[in-house]
Amino acid sequence: MGSSVKVLVAGATGLIGASVVARLLSEGHEVIGLVRSPGANRAGNYQLLVLDIAVALQPEDWLPHLTGIDAVVNCAGVLQDSPREKTREVHRDAAAALFLACARVGVARVIHFSAIGVDRAQPSTFSATKLAGDQALMALDLNWVILRPSVVLGRPVFGASALFRGLASLPVLPSMPGTGRLQVVQLDDVVSTVVFLLAPASPSRVVLELAGPEQLTLDEVVGSYRRWLGWAPAATFVLPEPLASLLYRLGDFAAMFGWRPPMRTNAAREIARGAVGDPSNWTALTGIRPQTLAGFLALNPATVQEKWFARLYFIKPAIFVVLPFFWIVTGVVSLTTGYNGGIDLMQSTGAGILSAPTVIVGALADIAIGALIAWRSTTRKGLYGGIALSLLYLAIGSFLRPELWNEPLGPFLKVLPILVLHFVALAVLEER
Repeated sequence: MGSSVKVLVAGATGLIGASVVARLLSEGHEVIGLVRSPGANRAGNYQLLVLDIAVALQPEDWLPHLTGIDAVVNCAGVLQDSPREKTREVHRDAAAALFLACARVGVARVIHFSAIGVDRAQPSTFSATKLAGDQALMALDLNWVILRPSVVLGRPVFGASALFRGLASLPVLPSMPGTGRLQVVQLDDVVSTVVFLLAPASPSRVVLELAGPEQLTLDEVVGSYRRWLGWAPAATFVLPEPLASLLYRLGDFAAMFGWRPPMRTNAAREIARGAVGDPSNWTALTGIRPQTLAGFLALNPATVQEKWFARLYFIKPAIFVVLPFFWIVTGVVSLTTGYNGGIDLMQSTGAGILSAPTVIVGALADIAIGALIAWRSTTRKGLYGGIALSLLYLAIGSFLRPELWNEPLGPFLKVLPILVLHFVALAVLEER
């Protein structure tokens, strides 16, 4: 890329953004990584700019951050509207404001990530807003490049790339109905493209489709990962349409609590269209010949960590359903059908008139812990709260009713695996 440049990377901790940042840093360039949260995970030593893109809707919101910037790489994107994600604001309004600000201060180059096929069909707000962002950039007198990748795969995983590995771990592979073909593209090829296009003499005012060299079905992609992980082929079955629709709706429901599952209705609409394109212009312009999925996997043998991730993929959501259910239902039972039993237990310890308040406070604490775990932004606090409350129950119970350790149904002993499950949840909580 020549001499060192100063690059602002929006979405610096995302699947593509994090790899772009790492490559630029390795080549000696100065990077400012734009993130939404000051606690965002990052690899490497670079300056962080904390800014919620969804509310940076005017050029004036961006101008103070563009001083001295030579190039902007916009990797920011969201799948579907939710409490944590705003498609129109991120893809269209904030992007347009950023591009206008770049034009005002004379940023030398803007590289913007869109999605393959958005110019041909817009089955969801994801693709419609991505196209609107593209059009806002193309209307400006800037040295711009729009990259429209297919499904991006690599060693790092998030979203669909993680889902493929999780599906590959199942003993019987469910085949989703109504899915189009995919020309999956490798993350390394995408990052190399960004590096090439940041060079001062590289082409600009171009739109490139970043697609792999082969069209695959979703089942073929999952099958490739299963072979890579060293597992024998598995039987497949086609999910009935109503069941598939229910799974996507459950993903929408989880997103209402701040989680970001890849299986949501926008994903269903987009994948029905498929993710295919023509990589010939990309190769002609950059000289990059996209890798096949099989070729990439052959050069990157699977590790035991990869197998752990794949097998834990669907266990993780089960954990974060079971734990809130456990705490909330425990509290509700204590306030309803189990209330008298709780009073009797407390009175047997000599609590006397404090029995009822203790049962009520304990039940409300249980419900609060469950609610905290269910809501993504407070999950970590809820898990630590659950651990602390469980240890408190054990300590007080052991002091007041030590004989319960010897009960046939093991009411105290069962707390130990529950504690371990909380630690497992903490270990797998991070999304990327």
